[in-house]
Amino acid sequence: MRPVGLYVERQSPIHGLDPITKLSYAVCLALVPFVAGDLRITFVALVVNLGLLVVGRVLREGLLALAGVGFFLATLFIVQGMVYPGNATPLVSVGPLVLYQEGLAHAAWLSARFINLTLSAFVLLFTTRPADLVDELMRAGLPPRVGYVLLSVLQIIPSMAARVSVIQDAQRSRGMETEGPVWVRMRALLPVLGPLVISSLVAMQERALALEVRGFGAPGPRTFYRPPWQHRLAWPVRLAALSALLGALVWRLAG
Repeated sequence: MRPVGLYVERQSPIHGLDPITKLSYAVCLALVPFVAGDLRITFVALVVNLGLLVVGRVLREGLLALAGVGFFLATLFIVQGMVYPGNATPLVSVGPLVLYQEGLAHAAWLSARFINLTLSAFVLLFTTRPADLVDELMRAGLPPRVGYVLLSVLQIIPSMAARVSVIQDAQRSRGMETEGPVWVRMRALLPVLGPLVISSLVAMQERALALEVRGFGAPGPRTFYRPPWQHRLAWPVRLAALSALLGALVWRLAG
């Protein structure tokens, strides 16, 4: 059964890395453009992230997920192109709407940082099981209750999407029209909300009861089912990610 979450089952060197190393990489590479403040450094970080998605064999999934924010990025270009405070040079005119060169350049800079941050997260999320990540964080000292909340956050959107699909299939089998024009699909979403909310609450209660039965709230030291992750490239990758972040800081100070 496919794991609940963004994780994609593959055999790759990125999948073999331990979750803490990939988390360290994702955090450092996401911060590099903000620290460096240079579009060229951001471009390098984007290339690195895309290369790792290729190595991890999840580039297609990453690009498909990135396409989901295309509307947000298009809106960003339009808004910044029109109302950016530094606008001075008209570039595109469509009727009464005027897009300025400075605003579009600023939107490109914001979009590049956002895309890099998103791709850095994808390197982690598409190649790491949420349970493995939370397990390693708790092994490092994260409180179990915080780990449970984090795991729930990582799984809530994929699990709700899977639940919506099941509900729609059940309603479709009973003759409800769910395919066709946009207004038909919008109308079909309304009957989904009730079963979705109720099933989510029931699943939450069942999970809480199951955790308590298994001694989730019991005091005392805890043991782990899996042995700790060990990989010979763990520390070199962590040091490389930290060096990239420190290098971005030096670049910023030198500039």
